[in-house]
Amino acid sequence: MNLAVGLPEYRRRRARLMALMGAGSVAFVPSADLSYRNRDVEHPFRQDSDFHYLTGLEEPGCLLALAPGREDGATVLFCQERDERMERYRGEQLGPERAPAALGLDAALPHGELGGALPELLAGRSRVYVALGEHPAFDQQLIESVGALRARAPSGGAAPDEIVALERVLHEQRLFKSPVERRLMRQAADITAAAHLRAMRHCAPGMAEAELEAELRHEFMRRGAPAAAYPPIVAGGANACVMHYTNNDATLRDGDLVLIDAGCEYRCYAADVTRTFPVNGRFSPPQRDLYEVVLAAQRAALAAARPGATFDAPDQAAARVLAEGLIALGIIDGDVDQALEDKAHEPFTIHRCSHWLGMDVHDVGAYRIDGAWRALQPGMALTIEPGLYFPDDPANPVPPPWRGMGIRIEDDIVIGKAAGSGAGDAAIHILSAAVPKAIDDIEALMNG
Repeated sequence: MNLAVGLPEYRRRRARLMALMGAGSVAFVPSADLSYRNRDVEHPFRQDSDFHYLTGLEEPGCLLALAPGREDGATVLFCQERDERMERYRGEQLGPERAPAALGLDAALPHGELGGALPELLAGRSRVYVALGEHPAFDQQLIESVGALRARAPSGGAAPDEIVALERVLHEQRLFKSPVERRLMRQAADITAAAHLRAMRHCAPGMAEAELEAELRHEFMRRGAPAAAYPPIVAGGANACVMHYTNNDATLRDGDLVLIDAGCEYRCYAADVTRTFPVNGRFSPPQRDLYEVVLAAQRAALAAARPGATFDAPDQAAARVLAEGLIALGIIDGDVDQALEDKAHEPFTIHRCSHWLGMDVHDVGAYRIDGAWRALQPGMALTIEPGLYFPDDPANPVPPPWRGMGIRIEDDIVIGKAAGSGAGDAAIHILSAAVPKAIDDIEALMNG
């Protein structure tokens, strides 16, 4: 098997989580299960991100138990037994015999023995960490085992008295990317950048949106990323005003813009990059004017994304520039401060400027702490993606030159170290900088 980050990294992750859980606790992390597209045709298997983060194992029907201080070993995997016939269909399985050495675990048991082993893992533990609601079948097993222990309490069977949301500790841990994770995310961004460049070079009037999607997926796969991190958006003309447009079945027209929002998944880490460019390779004057507003907003947001700034700071910086640009173009009225107070720009922006990024394209982690926007810290990964959208609607108050335009520019960044903290340190690392976004650079690429 090919572990994405190596055994020492997985061991560190499990040890860190158990330290945060504390003594007297136990955590259960189920794997993903197979899901079916239709009848007996399976969807491509994608492991549960939490389970993958702690084990690297890409098999369904498993569960990881973490029990700090357990005499027979703190890390126990329940997995499927090897089945020669099924291996002929699906490939080689790890099996309980080989799992401890391969994954750096203390023990492994057949998954069929989970029900009998749960009471022993729970006995004497005061807290259970689990993501209730994510795996209903296991939830039922757990509740029944806890109930059985409580029924035996008068005769000495100590049962847990607290169930804690696993994500409270695990997702906070996942929010901060290790050096190994940052390397994988940069690789995902590099592959994604190559795909966007390919799409720009191949784009021409008369093509189907799906043809550009095919160019993206071709580049993903040829560079070692077998899947997209999410369904690619290839939206020509007014289709760009639909935030999650994935039909990708229209024809790209001469004179329109096309918005591509696409990222690969590389070894379970996602990239998420958006570029907007002219189908024919040349921006018209109205397109250029609106594009420059969004580009200026993105640059302002990138400048605001610094260690110690709040998560909301890039969004606030982008909003001010978008409002200024909309006033300059005559799309909204008034001065900037009043426009921001009235939220006059919001009907044309729809979404916020950023979200966390990592193993999931909308990655885990709290955005607020005690009701306040949290501070950006080194190792956090996020997107910066302002946009403006003007649906092609006669009732739309936007002047005709801009109706039917949707423009978004999105990059992936990792927060670095504060200024002056050391030679060579940077406040942010832009992972997707290889994809051009200046107008002259886009036109040069498309017409070179």
